[in-house]
Amino acid sequence: MRKFFGLFFAILLACGSALAADEFKIDPNHSSANFTVTHMTLSTVHGRFTDFSGKIVYDGKDITKSSVSVIIKTVSINTDVDARDKHLRSADFFDVANFPEITFQSKSVEKRGNRFVAHGTLTIRGVSKDVDLPFILAGPVNDGKVTLLAAKAALTINRQDFGVAWNKPFNNGFAVSNEVRIELNVEANAPSAQVATPAAK
Repeated sequence: MRKFFGLFFAILLACGSALAADEFKIDPNHSSANFTVTHMTLSTVHGRFTDFSGKIVYDGKDITKSSVSVIIKTVSINTDVDARDKHLRSADFFDVANFPEITFQSKSVEKRGNRFVAHGTLTIRGVSKDVDLPFILAGPVNDGKVTLLAAKAALTINRQDFGVAWNKPFNNGFAVSNEVRIELNVEANAPSAQVATPAAK
């Protein structure tokens, strides 16, 4: 009987821990997934992905216990130039027919001063690499119906590490930089009734 009650209370504690984290769904209408690269060593080309989804599991009592997962549809790449976008979707770059998604899945979250770092796995073109994604967090706030949470994150990657290898040499270098700057501005929401009130600090 003593063992039974011990197991029972252990299950209650585990459930309480799980309930402390709330799941927020990323709202693509108020979010963006942008990138920049250097063209011909001179100018900056801006692009974005318009089709993405994901969730943030947010623990208001201990943010380091939170997590994030994101799925980006590669076919949705948009640089406002049709010919360039067609090339980016081809096997020279993202090969969207064979690799339709870019994904990020966090493994842990670390607090650094007023900022945070999500340590996780980024997968592009079927190649997975561990990356550190620094971010700042805003919220949560609610309007009585939904609770909103926002995050801004940015990192720079070398596209060659992920098999996005096409380039064209010219006398001063290459047509496209290997370094790609990624910037994420995310707003996520959850029904207010499902979100626990954060503990007072």
